[in-house]
Amino acid sequence: MIIDLRSDTVTKPTAGMKEAMFSAPVGDDVFGEDPTVNALEEKAAKLFGMEAGLYCPSGTMTNQIAIRLHTRIQTEVICHKYSHVYLYEGGGIMANSLASVKLLEGDLGKITAEQVKASINPDDVHAPETTLVSLENTMNKGGGSIYTLDEVKPIRKVCDDNGLKLHLDGARLFNALAESGESPAAWGAQFDTISICLSKGLGCPVGSLLLGSKSDIKRARKVRKSWGGGMRQAGFLAAAGIYALDNHVERLTEDHARARDLGKMLLKLSFVSEVFPVATNIVIARLDGISPEEFLKNLAGKEIKAVKFGPDLVRFVTHLDFEDDQLEEFEKRVSQL
Repeated sequence: MIIDLRSDTVTKPTAGMKEAMFSAPVGDDVFGEDPTVNALEEKAAKLFGMEAGLYCPSGTMTNQIAIRLHTRIQTEVICHKYSHVYLYEGGGIMANSLASVKLLEGDLGKITAEQVKASINPDDVHAPETTLVSLENTMNKGGGSIYTLDEVKPIRKVCDDNGLKLHLDGARLFNALAESGESPAAWGAQFDTISICLSKGLGCPVGSLLLGSKSDIKRARKVRKSWGGGMRQAGFLAAAGIYALDNHVERLTEDHARARDLGKMLLKLSFVSEVFPVATNIVIARLDGISPEEFLKNLAGKEIKAVKFGPDLVRFVTHLDFEDDQLEEFEKRVSQL
C-alpha cells in the first residue's frame, strides 16, 4: 500500500462524485450554455454572498485573473513573501499583469493591517502605485495556518481607507472555515475577489472558482478566454464541484484530526526537531541531522510519499483518500526508520 501525502491534490473522485459527473447535463460553456457550470458558479457565489462566479481549470488561473483585474502596468501587489501567488505560480504576476510585488514577513505566513499600512507606497514618481493586497487562507507555507475574521477586518479597513483592492487566495479556505466555524458569507463580505480550489481538500479532479462582483467576473471571463481557459462541455467537471460542496465540506475536520496525529508521530523521530503548529491538514516537519532528500528517500523505501519544503523541511498533507488504516500504517513504517 502506497501512502501518498505529497498533497491533497492526489485524491481520486469518490463513487458518488463519479455518478454526479457522468449524469450531469452539459452544454457549451464558452457560449454560457452549460447548465451545470452555471449552477456551480451560482451556488458558490450565493454561498459566499458574492454576486457572481467563474469556473476555471486551476487555482493559479483564478488567482492570476484576479491580480490582472486589480492591477495594471507600474502598480504593486502587497503579499507575504511565502504567498502561493508569488512563489508557485510561475512568475505570473510579472508575466500576466506586468505588476511589481512588495513581499512582507509575517508569523506562519500571515501579515497584519499595520504591516500593510506601512507598506503602501507614497504618491511618488519613483514608486509603483500600490493597488492590491493578497492574502492566503489557509497559508500553505505556514503549515496550513489560519486567518480569522478578526485579523482580516482591520486589513480590509486599511484597504478601504487607501483605495486598495483585497484578494483572497482561498485554495484551502474551506479547511480554515471548518476549524474556525466562521461562515463563507462573512468572508465574502471582506474581499473584492476570492479564489476557491475544488481539487484540494474537497477532492475534485479539476477546477477552481473565482468569486466577485458581476462587473469583475464579466471582465474575468474575457481574461480567461484570452489565456485559453474557456472550456466547452465543462459541466462534467463542474458537477464534481457541486457534489463536493454538498458532501465533502463537513468531513474536512477528519483530515485535520489525522494531521494532528501525524504531527505527533513525526515528533517521536529523533531527527525531527520541530513540527509546525498543525491547524488544518498540512504538517511541516523540520529535520536535524538528515537532509530532506535523504529522509524522502527513506520514506520512499517504506512506500510513503511527501515533498521537500525547504532546506530542512518536509511537508505532509492529509486528504480524502488518507484514512485511519493508512494513518496506523504510517506510524508503523516511520517507527522503523
